[in-house]
Amino acid sequence: MTQIHPFFPKSLFDPTASLLYDRLAAYPYPWEILRELPECIKSLGKILPDKSYHLLSPGIWIGENVNIAPTACINGPCIIGHNTEIRHCAYIRGNAVIGENCVIGNSTEVKNAILFDRTQIPHYNYVGDSILGKGTHLGAGTVISNLKSDGSAVNIPLPEGKLNTDMRKFGALIGDGTEVGCSCVLNPGTIIGKGCRIYPLNSIRGVIPEKHIYKNREEITPILESKHLPNQ
Repeated sequence: MTQIHPFFPKSLFDPTASLLYDRLAAYPYPWEILRELPECIKSLGKILPDKSYHLLSPGIWIGENVNIAPTACINGPCIIGHNTEIRHCAYIRGNAVIGENCVIGNSTEVKNAILFDRTQIPHYNYVGDSILGKGTHLGAGTVISNLKSDGSAVNIPLPEGKLNTDMRKFGALIGDGTEVGCSCVLNPGTIIGKGCRIYPLNSIRGVIPEKHIYKNREEITPILESKHLPNQ
């Protein structure tokens, strides 16, 4: 039986929730697209439908009903999907594909990243060299670290040994529907599966399986399916 690693696109992401999913899935590992993201965005931007996307400025494509605060700064190349909100003092440094119905919040910075639809990074967040799945949410003050202190290539710890990404800058992969609490740090090479819950004030590293609660390094437990009472 072929092993499905927790970082394969089919393990993490809804294939209908990003304009770049097909290109992402064509790479052996999802993070490899981050090396070529600028060219991917430029080529995709050229074929976006003119009726629903327009050029805000050269290299910046904006969907319908996008709300951009006057104080936000957006550098290209960049694609922003329909109905997304870019709030006060948000900073999009470039090389970003932001999906539909997303929130990029006050004083939040995004650089070289793919955000699937309905992602929310609403308060003082940093997302660099990372991919966030559909409906993910980062609590206030949570940041993704994308560079090791010694500047060496980022490794991902797996049961069979460390996997060298051969990338000096790589932050995180976060699966669909994961909630990360306030003031967390996701260390370089972190992979969090779908539907996880991360408690606040944690420093996260390594691979967290889908549908788990991360309370601290010593306490990572499966999420039990809740039984809902019928409507009264």
